[in-house]
Amino acid sequence: MQKSNIPNKILKWYDNNKRILPWRKKTSTKNREYFTLVSEFMLQQTQVKTVIPYFENFIKNFPNLKSLANANEQKVLKNWEGLGYYSRARNLKKTAVKLLNEFNGNLPRDIENLKTLPGIGEYTSRSILAIAHNEPYIPMDGNVERILKRVFLLKEENEISKENLVKKKSFFNKSKRSSDYAQAIMEIGALVCKPILPLCHLCPLTKNCKAYKKKDFMIKTKNKFNKTKYFEANIYKHKNNYLLIKNKKFNFLKNLVIFPMNEINKEKYKQSINKKINVKMSNMNMKIIINRKNKMKRKKDSLFLDKSNINKYILRTETASIVGAFLAQILCNN
Repeated sequence: MQKSNIPNKILKWYDNNKRILPWRKKTSTKNREYFTLVSEFMLQQTQVKTVIPYFENFIKNFPNLKSLANANEQKVLKNWEGLGYYSRARNLKKTAVKLLNEFNGNLPRDIENLKTLPGIGEYTSRSILAIAHNEPYIPMDGNVERILKRVFLLKEENEISKENLVKKKSFFNKSKRSSDYAQAIMEIGALVCKPILPLCHLCPLTKNCKAYKKKDFMIKTKNKFNKTKYFEANIYKHKNNYLLIKNKKFNFLKNLVIFPMNEINKEKYKQSINKKINVKMSNMNMKIIINRKNKMKRKKDSLFLDKSNINKYILRTETASIVGAFLAQILCNN
């Protein structure tokens, strides 16, 4: 394959077809670094279309690194509410503090120092270097992997291994426009080389693509299963106020205000005749029994909230769902 013209073809496509995204707008170097940092944290495990309104609201409330570093953690979490994976928000704030204290408010220009920042690993460090600093890195996300699997028609387990895909990445070669180039490759994967029904007639790489030539677009992937877990939520209501607690039990709800909950086994869940709800998270399917309690002992870190005040606290979607289901249950029984 002739690799010398690959960057030109990809960048030409990008210049004509790229999405207008809030973190891509032309701005100062300082803002570009900050926008890249925030967007990369938000885009971990989350789709672009979901991130856009959260990013815009987040930047409105925390317009620069200093405002984020100095912000109250609860306020940061509140502005993250709905995106999930709340550890990302905590790590982003910690990173802002560390950047101000140890790096004079600047994003490091090397992988080693970037990886010392909370929440930044191999992929995010390369994304930041490419997008914010125009360094010649191509982050290996799902979009890039999919392009490589089709270009080289990779089907076997050893062919789709991380190690082999990294080697195949040399296909893309390099460009002086490293920032645009990294985003362009990921953009083609997102908009054109889709998992199902790729839009090959719009792709600049058809002449280089074995999958296109053989009309074999099936992507070999390793199976990933969202685990199902079972819980019981204990609901105690007193004078229109709900009892909630600060969670210290479940890592995925760490330090968040929730209803008192216990993890249970599948058998207990099946046997219960109480109201049940199903809450789908990005990495877990939560099946929850709602237990109405007439008496509950108030514990340390607990509080009573009426429904109108619940949104003022850092509550997960699960909590809101339980409130709604509980209220619906009461209405049905009255």
